[in-house]
Amino acid sequence: MSEEKNLTTTITEFILVGFPGLHPNYHKLMGFVLCLLYVSIVAANTTYVVIFSLKPSLHKPMYIILVSLALSDIGFSTAALPKIIARYWFDDKVIAFHACFMQRLFIHSFGSLNSFIMMIMAIDRYLAICFPLRYPVLVKNRTMVIVNCWAWVFSLVPTGVSFIYLYMLPYCGPNIIYQCYCDQNSILKLACAGQSWPTLIGFCLAMLVLLIPLAFIVYSYLHIIVSVAKLKSSTGRWKTFSTCSTQMCIITIYYLPRCTVYALNLVGISMNINLHIGVALIYSLLPPLVNPLIYCFRTKEIQETLVRLIGFKWVGKRSVAAVS
Repeated sequence: MSEEKNLTTTITEFILVGFPGLHPNYHKLMGFVLCLLYVSIVAANTTYVVIFSLKPSLHKPMYIILVSLALSDIGFSTAALPKIIARYWFDDKVIAFHACFMQRLFIHSFGSLNSFIMMIMAIDRYLAICFPLRYPVLVKNRTMVIVNCWAWVFSLVPTGVSFIYLYMLPYCGPNIIYQCYCDQNSILKLACAGQSWPTLIGFCLAMLVLLIPLAFIVYSYLHIIVSVAKLKSSTGRWKTFSTCSTQMCIITIYYLPRCTVYALNLVGISMNINLHIGVALIYSLLPPLVNPLIYCFRTKEIQETLVRLIGFKWVGKRSVAAVS
């Protein structure tokens, strides 16, 4: 025990391996795929933010939630992807000690934020569908802005606590991270001191961030399903069920793999390293990619706004060409 107390951090950098089983011949291809994924996520979410900014008619509670989600998705992908893209394109494996911890802080903060935002979204839909007459009184633009701002603040609390105790642990080697980015479990495995209590604290904080919002989400959607089932209009029932089922698929992709990975780590069951990294990338990057398609661009009002903006620019270009 005394030896652990005397341990100090001696390493100054970490090595990001990415997929250890990937042949070097495919590194450029992997970099291209990840870059394409990153550009797609940023472009789609930025497009929605721009549309929201330009059209005052979209300044409504639900669209405010979607802006918050889009900004969170942009932040998460920006924190996670550029470094691993550089690793595969330029063989830049090294990440500085402090930079790794900052990346970990941003990744887990935006991951927690997404969980809170999906909870807010579910509660908003619950109020809109189950209490349609009271919804305009209960939910206003100012209320939704405040709620989302608090979600951004609260997302820093559990990640900040885990960041402090993780940073205070000694790291004296090895310094190889078998992951595409610096995350909680990958860094914790490299600590020289005992890992039992930090693992337990990390698990409890992760479950707090995941399970409490998930409980609200499940409660909200169960009530939505019951309310929709009572509708006389079969068209209205089908439309609402279709929307809810798509959203529940994204929620399942977000929550189920995360809870499974944390539970396996807690009980000491290890997955194949390449499978583990692949699963982490799927549940981390698939939702930011499809969120704009499901929550934003499938909405009729946003589709019409986008068509008008594109049509206006196209007509403008034709007019300029005709004059010239």
